[in-house]
Amino acid sequence: MEKRNEIMELSLEFAVEIIAFTELLEESRKYEIAQQLLKSGTSIGANIREAQSAESKADFIHKLKISSKEAEETAYWLLLCERSKNYPNPGELTKKLNSLQKLLGKIISTSKNSLK
Repeated sequence: MEKRNEIMELSLEFAVEIIAFTELLEESRKYEIAQQLLKSGTSIGANIREAQSAESKADFIHKLKISSKEAEETAYWLLLCERSKNYPNPGELTKKLNSLQKLLGKIISTSKNSLK
């Protein structure tokens, strides 16, 4: 039986929800923000997945740091949506992103400590 990979599951679930939210943005003709959010929000999980095949521990950490940067960018776009009039509210997406960021931070920190 394959071991459950929580960060991969959470990031995939988040990406699916980002796709749905960006479709909602596009229905509201908010194309630019939708595209930015789609790219950064789905990139989080793509980089986490890529990290699973890292060539070394340092490469693993590097890929997760890229994922963390994409999460920061995603947080920015979601905050813009939250604070802008005439934009759909991202609701639970922000909370889910925060959970994902905390977990990413823990994994990066633990991985860095194991390099020492």
